[in-house]
Amino acid sequence: MATKETRPPAEPTGRTEPSFSPDTPRRLLPLVAAVVVVAALVGFFTWYRAANGTHDDARLVLQGNIDVRQVNLGFKIDGRIETLLVDEGDVVKAGQVMATLDKRYTHDDLEGARARRDNTTAVLARLEHGSRPEEIDEARAQAAEQQATLARAQQDYDRAERLVGQGAVSRENFDRAKAALDETKARVAYAEKALRLAEIGPRQEDIDAARAELAAEAAAVLQAERRAEDCDLIAPSDGVILTRAREKGAIVAPGDTIFTLTLNSPVWVRTYVNERDLGRIAPGMKAEVRTDSAPDTIYHGQIGFISPVAEFTPKAVETRELRTDLVYRLRVLVDNPDHGLRQGMPVTVVLLLAEGK
Repeated sequence: MATKETRPPAEPTGRTEPSFSPDTPRRLLPLVAAVVVVAALVGFFTWYRAANGTHDDARLVLQGNIDVRQVNLGFKIDGRIETLLVDEGDVVKAGQVMATLDKRYTHDDLEGARARRDNTTAVLARLEHGSRPEEIDEARAQAAEQQATLARAQQDYDRAERLVGQGAVSRENFDRAKAALDETKARVAYAEKALRLAEIGPRQEDIDAARAELAAEAAAVLQAERRAEDCDLIAPSDGVILTRAREKGAIVAPGDTIFTLTLNSPVWVRTYVNERDLGRIAPGMKAEVRTDSAPDTIYHGQIGFISPVAEFTPKAVETRELRTDLVYRLRVLVDNPDHGLRQGMPVTVVLLLAEGK
């Protein structure tokens, strides 16, 4: 008969082996489901805040880009460029001369216009002052001279008339005396009319015509002066030269671009707000603007414009959910004292809703 081998009992090691039951996976399922739901909610709200702007009752956070106006500068007249005083990257002030044209031709035109104006001025002054006393005295003396000539011609005619009847004077001499008398009478009438005109003075119509001609000549002088001034290209406002399109000596036509100027002011942010937040904002509402390059610097501004039209047209048949996806463009005017805001720079805009209310 076989005998069973007896083993000694195992010594304790101090460790407790885990025990699993078949119900353990079922108890963990609710916990795993809760973790998944929480993770999904966190992801959804993170996406929602990034897509629609972070906001609360006091603030509305939007993302946007800086817009800076640019202007193409050119001469108003044609000519040859004589000097270019600025280059790309230079900072200019309003009223600063940036370029000039050859001014010799415009100066010649100006001198000619001024001479014509001065001549017309003298003519008008002469007409307005009328005849001088010396001119009236001269006309009176000429009239008296013609009267004396008339008296002598009358005597010659009377003598010839008496003698022609006696046959002492030929008919030819009598006709000559009669013609001389008629001619003298006409000269007397002319002298008397000239004396009358000298005493009356110029006609009012002549004075008005001279005054109108003077106004036209004065306008021509103003145009010539303006053309001379337009030989200087003046900066319309403060800014930075972005491009220089022409060089010295080039012949340019009116309006040809010489410089492109980036204006320092106004500066605004182009951003968008969704339809759900549209009723929370209004023009004039205060705003704070921050940049990624200088996050600690706050630029102050305000809403200057809210587009009345959505940026895209919804479908003809739209759902309530689709209406909430409409966005409207905002323009936030920003103070830029340190010129740190540049064209296209991405910024974060915080609208202060509490102050707006």
